[in-house]
Amino acid sequence: QVQLVESGGGLVQAGESLRLSCAPSGGTFSTYRMGWFRQAPGKELTFVAAINWSDGATYYTDSVKGRFTISRDTAKNTLYLQMNHLNTVDTGVYYCASASSGLFDSPLYTGQYSHWGQGTQVTVSL
Repeated sequence: QVQLVESGGGLVQAGESLRLSCAPSGGTFSTYRMGWFRQAPGKELTFVAAINWSDGATYYTDSVKGRFTISRDTAKNTLYLQMNHLNTVDTGVYYCASASSGLFDSPLYTGQYSHWGQGTQVTVSL
């Protein structure tokens, strides 16, 4: 069974950077869009960023615009999230997700994403 595997999380201080990666394990699948979501302690899952696999169009939640960059390497079939100027509100478990379709769906709509990773913890301290 194909799974998504995230890596790159960790503990950093405010103002520092991290780069998350996400790649499928156990095979490949058709990808229209991939996204990053996060869940802060005691809160719901929220959208962070997404990218359309074919044309590279990107989408961000307002709080990360200018600080985070989502990208993909189609040759390596890998998704990235470069996170700069991290602050404590960015703390949470970060999940990558993949959608095989979604032309008419908002990137924020979790229902379009059929594959999810297990999550990677990002902790930002003062």
